[in-house]
Parts: sequence; C-alpha cells; structure tokens
Amino acid sequence: MVSGGEFTGLPGGVAVSRLCVYDWPAPDGTRGGTPHLHLACSEAYVVTAGRGAVQTLTTSGYEVTPLEPGTVAWFTPGTIHRLVNMDDLRITVLMQNSGLPEAGDAVLTLPPKYLADPRTYAAATTIPADAPEAERARAARARRDLALQGYRALREASGPEALAAFHRAAAALVRPRLAEWRERWRRGAEAAAAATGEQLDRLGRGDVSHLAEAVVRAERPSSHGKFGMCGRLDVYGFDAYGLDVQGQGS
Repeated sequence: MVSGGEFTGLPGGVAVSRLCVYDWPAPDGTRGGTPHLHLACSEAYVVTAGRGAVQTLTTSGYEVTPLEPGTVAWFTPGTIHRLVNMDDLRITVLMQNSGLPEAGDAVLTLPPKYLADPRTYAAATTIPADAPEAERARAARARRDLALQGYRALREASGPEALAAFHRAAAALVRPRLAEWRERWRRGAEAAAAATGEQLDRLGRGDVSHLAEAVVRAERPSSHGKFGMCGRLDVYGFDAYGLDVQGQGS
C-alpha cells in the first residue's frame, strides 16, 4: 500500500459509501435501520438529502441527533446507533480503518441468546448473497427487527450492567478475527500515516521527489444497492461497509 511515500487507498485510509436509509416501518412505528455498534472504527455521516435522526446509546445515556442536509455527525467505537428515516434520508458514510467494517467490525444489538457464539450470531444476521432480492430484503428486515428487541432492552435497563454485558459479548464475538483486523489496519490507516511521516522526513531533507510522483484517481462504486444494516449501499474501494463476512455493512 505504501511505496516511496505513496499510499494508494482513499485519503487517510477511510472507507466511503452512499447510503439510502431504510424506510421500512419497525414494530415501534419508526422507519429506519438496524441498531449496532462498531468496536474499532469511528464513523461519520455527511447528510446529503432528506431528513432524519440518529439515536445513540452509550454509557452517558440515550441521545437523538437530528440529521438534515449539511449536517456532519460522527461517533466513536462503542456507540450503539440507529438511523431513523423521516423523509428520504440519504447519507455519505465515512468509516475509519478502511477494510475493517467488511471484516466484521460491527455487532448488532441482538437479544443475549443470539450473542452466545459466532455461529449462532451469524445464523441470525447473515443475508444470503445469492438469494433473490426479495428474500434478501426479508432477511435484512428480520434481523433489523430482532436487533430492535435487544436495543429496546438495553435502553430500558436500569444501571450500566446490561450495556457492559453487551460490550463483553460483542468483544467475545469478534475476538477470533483480531489478527486479521490488525493486518488490515497495518495495510490501511497505519500505512497512510506512515506515508505522511515519510513525506515529512523527505521535506525536512529538502527532498521533493515525491511531488513528481503525483497522481489523480477516480472511481465509481464497486457495488450498488447492497442490503446493509442501516439501508441500501453503494460502496467504494475496499467494498468496505458494504459486505462483511456476515453480509452486514452499514
């Protein structure tokens, strides 16, 4: 990923996707996506159209952040978030650490019995990639509604233990993948930071040769309309945030 001070991924090793938030009504009457958290990636929303909100749950409590065109909202790992679609909400999503999201850096707020082990969790969350679109839509909606059951319990719980228990279960689910995540981070965000350090070193020596290596890149989405956790996705580059090992995405 780095050669002669050049990093070939998106700036800073981020991942980008275009998101059309689900407008399916949930059992509580709210239209929107699937509540979940990320364990090692911060996430940012650049709202491009429509109107909605993001509900968040952390150890500091429950909050609702309005979303409208021009809003940039972001949150750090451990933030349980649920997108709400009030009027054709569309977002450009920026995810830290490029390839980590499609490697499973997200855990849905399923009821505890579904968090017992990776196989049980996968059975409840996987969307068959080769299934007809209507079947994939049903699977995405079913897992959204299942996650809302656990989310509601976490919101209604008194005291911090329920949230702490969910954090522990989420960490246990992803632990088998940590070595793979570290390698992706090394090829992505760490490599991007290392390239900047090398360029600063060169400039300090009066070496401007990397400026003669300048390039321009452009790309179209690598896939369109994937069923993510929060809505339909057009994804770029790594296919990050569009399809992880369990077909999740945002």
